[in-house]
Amino acid sequence: MPKKRKFIDQPFGYHQEIELEITTLTNRGVGLGRVPLPGLASGPELRDLAPADRGGWVVMVPFTLPGERVRARVFRNHKNFSEADPVAILSPSPHRVSPRCPLFGACGGCQYQHLAYAEQLAWKQRQVAELLEHLAGVTFPVEPVVGSPREFGYRSKITPHFETKGSGPEFRTGVQNSGPDPFPIGFLRQGTRHDIIDVPRCEIATDGINAELAGLRAAVRAKVAAGGYPRGGTLLLREAGGSVTTEFNAVITEEIGPPCGLRLRFLARDFFQNNPFILPEFVAHVRAQAAASGARFLVDAYCGSGLFALGSAGAFEGVAGVEISATSVAFAKENAAANGIVNASFLAADAAAIFAGLDFPPGETAVVVDPPRRGCDENFLKQLFAFGPRAVVYVSCDPATQMRDLRLFLEAGYELSRVQPFDLFPQTRHLECVITLNRQVGSFS
Repeated sequence: MPKKRKFIDQPFGYHQEIELEITTLTNRGVGLGRVPLPGLASGPELRDLAPADRGGWVVMVPFTLPGERVRARVFRNHKNFSEADPVAILSPSPHRVSPRCPLFGACGGCQYQHLAYAEQLAWKQRQVAELLEHLAGVTFPVEPVVGSPREFGYRSKITPHFETKGSGPEFRTGVQNSGPDPFPIGFLRQGTRHDIIDVPRCEIATDGINAELAGLRAAVRAKVAAGGYPRGGTLLLREAGGSVTTEFNAVITEEIGPPCGLRLRFLARDFFQNNPFILPEFVAHVRAQAAASGARFLVDAYCGSGLFALGSAGAFEGVAGVEISATSVAFAKENAAANGIVNASFLAADAAAIFAGLDFPPGETAVVVDPPRRGCDENFLKQLFAFGPRAVVYVSCDPATQMRDLRLFLEAGYELSRVQPFDLFPQTRHLECVITLNRQVGSFS
């Protein structure tokens, strides 16, 4: 069991209840308010805060909304803020709605089911603008977030987890499970790193996945009772083309509708965007932004099985993709042939390797980057800046690391021309953000 941290009893006692007004949402989807404390205005914990922020001690309360007055129970004090659980909503927001999922607030998968969808989009737009200002030092207009055609039932892949110690009918678990189910199969409980909550149905997953989930859960429980899964495991359910697979190595086919009109194959375990309903508009935007630069050639770094490269190939004379996963690159090549695309080539290597020997003229080349959540690799950025493409379209599932990298692009002579968020993950704090950068006039080699 993980060692419990010692509770710091200042400024609030353990489980002390306080009342406060929630004024904003953090980019992690948590409500934030401030509580006046005697002598706080001159305290050392406010030394690094701007004067306008010195309105009281910060308290984070999940599942609360701006404008609400709440009663909260403190469970942790940090050196400059506290965390608390909501006890009662004393004055609810007019934008508060009833969550569809009965597990909302206990399951850590969703943060916004209590917030009307139009307001989710408005807050995500605001949070991108705040990250731009605070992390990149840029004040720039952020386009309204493109919403998902489906607010629920959109997610085409889920990976429930379970843990066991040994096996047998007692279903002993290898984690501390505070729920009533002795053998939960699901996701992490809100605010924990090891406590799994049982999830018999996921409201943001597709209907097909939920239909398959019940049978898979029964099969796993039967196997555990018979002595299988001595260390627990992770399940996979992925839907494409109207069918659901539970095999990690299954080859599946995703249809990307107009205006892309692509048919892509890849392994169920490999990365692929999990909201197929917004993908056509998402890919079309990336293609349009890259082509608007006037570039004749396109490089797709972190190309996966070819989503952006093949979706954009018709707008360029030549396309080159790179991906570290050899299986993904094999599928990218297969997908190019299957879709009749002859001007795209793919390389299985680290993303930075794409620039070595590339015969595309930098001044006539656009680069699409869609890195992992941690952002771009330092070596990749060095090679990219040395190559000096005409434009860069940067796609990110974590705007915080994207804005960190944006600083480096600005220092390297690129200008920000558009910031367009897409909500691929309704009811959660997550989103995809596409920023377009163009090399400053006169800086081409």
